[in-house]
Amino acid sequence: MEFPETGRLIEIQSYKHDGTLHRIWEETLILQGTSKEVIGGNDRILVHESDGRAWRTREPAICYFHREKWFNVIGMVRADGIHYYCNLGTPFVWDEEALKYIDYDLDIKVYPDMTYQLLDEDEYERHKEEMNYPKKINLQISKSVEELQSWIYQRKGPFNPQFVEQWYERFLFFR
Repeated sequence: MEFPETGRLIEIQSYKHDGTLHRIWEETLILQGTSKEVIGGNDRILVHESDGRAWRTREPAICYFHREKWFNVIGMVRADGIHYYCNLGTPFVWDEEALKYIDYDLDIKVYPDMTYQLLDEDEYERHKEEMNYPKKINLQISKSVEELQSWIYQRKGPFNPQFVEQWYERFLFFR
């Protein structure tokens, strides 16, 4: 199967361009898995960092991954509204062990009023040099930042006002 089945608890793993493990999120519940999209939910789960640190997420979150998009989106349910954290990285792969992607450093943080901020540009520039990101990767990341900004502006996909709310209700039903 090319995607995890609905109702399954999975691990999410991100890697760096050089193949090193970057971060692991434990116990994300699959709310929908198709050959193109995976939507999951989690709440106060353990996250392991590559440097050995571990921490817990602070709120419920709905995770959106797409097989053809070079980004993923986490919608965090907070008292003041939905906050989004978007990771620029490769489309996901699923190998029965975990849902995996390569993280390319840049992130976009989106606030409930849909204003946003591009983060970690310095980390991207440093890793681009250290790990020799190919030109085609840099072009893809740049294009994906623009696409993500367009999705935010248009309230497309996970940025649709009802998207996180509807999937969060489903998450609560499964729990």
